[in-house]
Order: sequence, then C-alpha cells, then structure tokens
Amino acid sequence: MPLHVPSAPAPALRSVLAALGSPTAVREARTPALRSVQGPLSPELPLPVHVLDRIAPTGTAPLTRLAAWRFLIRSEGRAVAAADTVLTPDGWTFSHFFEGPYLASTELAVRQAEASATGCQARLLSIPELYMLTLWLHGDTEADPSGGVLAPADVLVPLAPAPPGIAAHRPHRVADLLPVISLRVAPGPLLSSA
Repeated sequence: MPLHVPSAPAPALRSVLAALGSPTAVREARTPALRSVQGPLSPELPLPVHVLDRIAPTGTAPLTRLAAWRFLIRSEGRAVAAADTVLTPDGWTFSHFFEGPYLASTELAVRQAEASATGCQARLLSIPELYMLTLWLHGDTEADPSGGVLAPADVLVPLAPAPPGIAAHRPHRVADLLPVISLRVAPGPLLSSA
C-alpha cells in the first residue's frame, strides 16, 4: 500500500479511547449517529490536521501549523463519527466528537489515494478562509507528521463539500492549486471614498 498513515501520539489515542469509554462524553456529543450505535466503537485512521492560515506570496513555501489529530470512529465497518484531539500544555487531549459530510469524503479520498502507485503520507489540510478541507498527500512518507511545509509536488484532494469552482475528490498538485486558492482569498479592490 503506497499510502502511509502516520501513527498518532499515544496520548491522543488514549484520550479518544477514554472519551469513547465515557458514557457522559458519548451521550453529550452532538453526534446522533454516535449516540445510537449499538456495539463496539474503535478509533481508526489517525490523521494530523494542519491549518493553512495564510496563503504566502508566490515563490515561498507555504507553512502550515499542526492543529489536531483526527480519528474516524468506526462501528461495524463504517465511520459513524470523528474525534479530534488538540495539543494543550498538558499534552494531547480529546476535544470533541462530530459527524457530517467530511467523514464519507475522507474515506473516499483515502481509498482513492491507496489505489495510487505513488507513495505518500496522509494528512488533512484545512484552509479556513475558503471553508475548505483537503486530504494532503505529502511526498515524504518518513517525514515528521507535525511538519508543516507544503511541497510543490505534494497533492491536495479537496473533500466534499468543496468551495464553488473547485472539484471535490480531484487530485491537484500544490503548485497548481495554490495559485487558484490565492486568487480566491486575495483582497478585493479598495473602494474609493470620492
């Protein structure tokens, strides 16, 4: 399998397992699917979630920051929810459960990436300015998953729902997609006060 899914920090996994074992955490989660499951739940497919806060000017490597580790929560072979963990001064800790269209979209993008002949490391990249989430296929399978440099040859696969004009599940090299994204987030012309 050419897709490498990095190992999550052990405290992140332990915090999700503890939350899944807590009837209060599961019952109070705003995830009807998670609350209605009758059977064992397991956290799988840990992916580091990076955030691209600002599109850098052309010619500089865009930097991201590691914001979370996300786990798909499975029951009977299907994803029913996801869990995010965040880094606090005390280490990685459970943040929240959620559900929605990105669960199925993430699974589909990962299956597509597994079928690829090119080896890569799976990550998620959030672009808040566009309300966009992508599967980030980083070319260096041995890289530290917390590292945040988008290489021009890395591939981004927009997850559904994608912003208008950007096709979901269509792989794009970073060098090709970033100029499109930068046009979308560029400030508009200033209005004159005359």
